Amino acid sequence: MEQPFFVQGNIVDIQAKTIKFGTVEVQDGKIVGIHFLQENAKENEVYLMPGFVDSHVHIESSLLIPSEFAKLAVLHGTVATISDPHEIANVCGLKGVHFMIENGKQVNFKFNFGAPSCVPATIFETAGDSLSSKEVHELLQMPEIKYLSEMMNFPGVLNNDPEVLQKIQSAVALGKPIDGHAPSLRGNDAKRYIQANNNFESINTTSNVIISTDHECFTAEEAVDKLQHGMKILIREGSAAKNFDALIDLLSIYEDDIMFCSDDKHPDSLVVNHINALCARAVAKGVDVFKVLKAASLNTIKHYKLDVGFLQINQPADFIVVNNLVDFAVKATYINGSLMAQNGLSFVQTVSIKPINNFNCSPIVVQDLFVHATDYTTNSLPVIEALDGQLITNKINIDIDVLRCKATNKLQSNTNVDVLKIVVVNRYHKAPIAKSFIKNFGLKKGALASSVAHDSHNIIAVGVDDESLMLAINLVIKESGGIAIVFNGLEGEVLGLPVAGLMSDKDGFEVAKAYTTIDKLSKEVLGSTLQSPFMTLSFMALLVIPSLKLSDKGLFDGNTFTFIQ
Repeated sequence: MEQPFFVQGNIVDIQAKTIKFGTVEVQDGKIVGIHFLQENAKENEVYLMPGFVDSHVHIESSLLIPSEFAKLAVLHGTVATISDPHEIANVCGLKGVHFMIENGKQVNFKFNFGAPSCVPATIFETAGDSLSSKEVHELLQMPEIKYLSEMMNFPGVLNNDPEVLQKIQSAVALGKPIDGHAPSLRGNDAKRYIQANNNFESINTTSNVIISTDHECFTAEEAVDKLQHGMKILIREGSAAKNFDALIDLLSIYEDDIMFCSDDKHPDSLVVNHINALCARAVAKGVDVFKVLKAASLNTIKHYKLDVGFLQINQPADFIVVNNLVDFAVKATYINGSLMAQNGLSFVQTVSIKPINNFNCSPIVVQDLFVHATDYTTNSLPVIEALDGQLITNKINIDIDVLRCKATNKLQSNTNVDVLKIVVVNRYHKAPIAKSFIKNFGLKKGALASSVAHDSHNIIAVGVDDESLMLAINLVIKESGGIAIVFNGLEGEVLGLPVAGLMSDKDGFEVAKAYTTIDKLSKEVLGSTLQSPFMTLSFMALLVIPSLKLSDKGLFDGNTFTFIQ
């Protein structure tokens, strides 16, 4: 038995909605005593409070393996995550899910992984692997798997697809929550989706809610509609999708049904902050601090029945020390009673790994990227319009002559109107390259390319000329995965991602520094006007988010679920 130790400060009890000065007594990884020294907070003292929980995140999007994600996250008071490993599952299948679980176990951090429900995400793209309902059932039986990950195939739910329903049935039978993913779905269709068309007995006796969360609401009206049907809403603020401002006012009304999440967070922003930043912003908007902390920890812990403490006697000693309840600057993070971060230093250790991957792609030549005007039968060309800070896109049409080169009769990028060529290269086997055009990237020269392209993770690239596009794509291929920037068709840089073409095997701080450099160059040298160009690029192949996206098989309308080119 270890000797107890004591941490002193203003103790925040979220459930009781009290703040009292005292000490927390910790022994053998648990809180064994809470001793109040006065019945209110003491001025000029630190605050002790439950650690933060990210209620929905894809670890892979940080470009870091779980152990390195933890190294950065603990700096900001995060002690646990609800982690959907469907990115690596789309590349490596079950092997990828097991890789994430086993690596996460190597460090003192509470990863809670889900069983990916939609691998591949759709039949309209080429993924590296798949997960059948039988394999999903096997995953759900594992104690490390806490829930069924986001059910993106909402048409499958609404149309009673047998394979989809079997995955849902497995989670219901095992009493594990089911995450939703239904952007723009409202009214009776939302109700049918949430209740899974009434095909199953309820997970509990007081509700007919089967699919219980959604992190894809872009408006308060959509979120309220789903809340009224019994769903819980995750307020997302990641590196690409930012819905905090649109949804935060709901927390004052629905304090038990709101959670905070990042969904996808690149390493440069993870170095700076995490869920703590959402707490500071919410308090600054006048939301009651106890409601804020519910969304940042308690609601998630209770919904997923996590083995994560929230500062109560006999619970795991998962708590943090912050400077105040305004800034939420984290001074110390404890997980299972061990000090994992203090004053900007992380004590999570690097662990060695053997990378796994699925990459079978040869270098391309510039002719592979040509787009001929004769390929089109009309003068109206459908174009993706990227929206900064959103995963959704608009579908616009432009006159084909805007992109036509009169000398060659080829279609090419036009920086004057900010419409650039975008391509997707199949990284799993040889296939024709899918080509289209996109607006709002703002590049004035060069190209960007990445093997992080949700959800199938083929190679996606955008650029102002074919030579730059070719070089950027070939840099990614040479590394068997990575993100690349090309300045002028001749020079470029690449950050290799040898783990499934999604994650680095390097130290998290090193990866964050390298990514920051490339991201800065994409804006300052190439001219991108987006907040996070590579993150936005990675979602331009995500077919389950409307309106227009590009898969390796062609241009896809996410509203009608059909190819239009």
